[in-house]
Amino acid sequence: MTEFKTATTPQDAVDQLNALYQASVDRLRTALKIFLDGGAPPSADDRAAGAFVYPALRVSYLPDGPPPPVSRAFGKFTDPGVYESTITNPALFRDYLIEQLELLNDGYEITIEVGPSTTEIPFSYVLDGADDLDMNAASPADLVRHFPYADLSKIDDDRPNGLKPSAPGEVRPLSLFDAPRVDYSLQRLRHYTGTPYEDVQQFILFTNYHRYVDAFTSWAIRQLKEDNHYESFSAAGNVTVDANTPNAHAVVEGAPWRRFQMPAYHLKAPGGRGITLVNIGVGPSNAKNITDHLAVLRPQCWLMIGHCGGLRHSQRLGDYVLAHAYLRYDAVLDEDIPVEVPIPPIAEIQIALENAVASVSGDSKEDLKSRLRTGTVATYADRNWELRYAAQARRINQSRAIAVDMESATIAANGLRMRVPYGTLLCVSDKPLHGELKLPGAANLFYQRSVSEHLAAGIETIEILKRDEASALHSRKLRSFDEPPFR
Repeated sequence: MTEFKTATTPQDAVDQLNALYQASVDRLRTALKIFLDGGAPPSADDRAAGAFVYPALRVSYLPDGPPPPVSRAFGKFTDPGVYESTITNPALFRDYLIEQLELLNDGYEITIEVGPSTTEIPFSYVLDGADDLDMNAASPADLVRHFPYADLSKIDDDRPNGLKPSAPGEVRPLSLFDAPRVDYSLQRLRHYTGTPYEDVQQFILFTNYHRYVDAFTSWAIRQLKEDNHYESFSAAGNVTVDANTPNAHAVVEGAPWRRFQMPAYHLKAPGGRGITLVNIGVGPSNAKNITDHLAVLRPQCWLMIGHCGGLRHSQRLGDYVLAHAYLRYDAVLDEDIPVEVPIPPIAEIQIALENAVASVSGDSKEDLKSRLRTGTVATYADRNWELRYAAQARRINQSRAIAVDMESATIAANGLRMRVPYGTLLCVSDKPLHGELKLPGAANLFYQRSVSEHLAAGIETIEILKRDEASALHSRKLRSFDEPPFR
């Protein structure tokens, strides 16, 4: 097998990774075509020689003494050693890889190397763009017998879950996710969102109502005609519009977005610095599902801007809740991150959210104080938790919770688990403990008044974070003592 080659610069390393990756993909597609056209399957010798393997990125840091203390959250070493990860789709991750390597290269004496790994690329991950392959020409069993396949028994989240601590003398990981785990999630993102995973932007909003999608679409299309850095709008149903698209809103609304469980919408900017909105629907299972997969793209942050039930008499419909703590009654992440692990607020995002509401609403300081309440949000998996009123009321009183929903704690907990900065700004849409239920007439009036302002606050939060990025979103509280060097 070819030995690893030293890269002269981070850019050179990514170029080498891309060349190795494309060569493996081309060989795999060629072998598939030969087999599907009635030819022989790839030989065991070819596979043993690494014909279809992912490339690997290796960084060696072997100083005479201990690493110097570095205060930033990532792009640093906690211990000397050799660090290595398999890499998929280097072109997609080019900016991220170069950024992380430059941080290490500028701060330490390191050697960067690139070479073939021993992990093969599953054939199902190279089918996109290979229109000449007739996958019906062979049975799945034959393909699995002769080609590398997605063996889910070898894919897990043990690294982000803290279940694989590094041992002295062993090769350590460069990043949280290896190539098979990343590829698994990229394919799921396309399936669930109805958009190319390449279109996901670095700043992500989650909502649980389609009315927010309508408002975001209208706002995004207006942005395309203004003087800013936004270039195009990618929408569920695999459609893209830009400033020159006639009837752009009708094109987006006419796409088959209803086919997708969690439709996504991406206002794209160079370098992925636009905004993605995902309508995750209702429930913590969806919230965990989408964040599990979006995490591999290493977004700058994700924010929940959904609805909640207000639990205090003084709250009114349309008031805001800025979560600073979470009660995880949803249980979907209990096996991955124990319930006793605290989910801390991210200060930079909390400040940005509060400032965004003040800016968008135009409220005075006193008026804002009456409309925006900071406190604990309880997240349930059961939408009808009120039917166990006596038991739940006691827990709510003990916890001092001020709002209840079905997604926020899940999104925040997975942000902590996946090292993605998170935040929650909810809008009170009913008051279940005070007889103000979400009935059709009241709900329609509430939506007319609240959706645009709430969405605008989420967008303004992202714009604030973009402007202050040099001092924000690098939260060390997301990192443990035994972390990979990459963000």
